[in-house]
Amino acid sequence: MSKICEVCGKKPIFGNNVSHAHNITKRRWNPNLQSVRAIVDGKPKRLRVCTSCLKAGKVTKNVKASKSVKALKSAPAPS
Repeated sequence: MSKICEVCGKKPIFGNNVSHAHNITKRRWNPNLQSVRAIVDGKPKRLRVCTSCLKAGKVTKNVKASKSVKALKSAPAPS
């Protein structure tokens, strides 16, 4: 699975590790991707989104209602 944010398109960045003895080895910095259930076109969909997009509010998260919450909503209100 590719390490690309589905909202902003952020990708891994490549560079070098440099040791104290100045030995150089290749490395890559990956974006911090989180798997999130978000609402896309009115339907929930699983997306891989970077944390900067989540923090900026570019994604509307889909909140699942648990069974106890559904039971409370369907029960009649006490009078």
